[in-house]
Amino acid sequence: MIEVAVRRLRPDAEIPGQAYEGDAGLDLAACEPAVLEPGERAIVPTGVAVEIPEGYAGFVQPRSGLAARHGIGIVNSPGLIDSGYRGEIRVVLLNTGREPFSVEAGMRIAQLVIAPVASVRLVEVDELAASERGSQGFGSSAS
Repeated sequence: MIEVAVRRLRPDAEIPGQAYEGDAGLDLAACEPAVLEPGERAIVPTGVAVEIPEGYAGFVQPRSGLAARHGIGIVNSPGLIDSGYRGEIRVVLLNTGREPFSVEAGMRIAQLVIAPVASVRLVEVDELAASERGSQGFGSSAS
């Protein structure tokens, strides 16, 4: 288990937490209210910042219940938080539903998953190694 430092940037901000022991995601709560009309997006602050260790990244994911019941998703899903970022976590919500959606302060709006990431160095080459798939792209495995 790794430890991740978290800083409350506003007194009313909720520290992210797991709903159940063993959950992969930490619930992120809104720190301010917002109303999203159908088709609208809003940047919703959480009032917290995290210190993700080097070799890890944070991924902000939608909450399945909000998506299923209200059509609320995250525009840039998953949102990426690099280990060097120390600013407030803000979530770009999108209302794909047919009704306005109200975000209340304290409402769980997203999940934060912290996962290890590989450190890579790109090497430019003239040719790539052959593979069975090759350059077949979108829909290439559909029957």
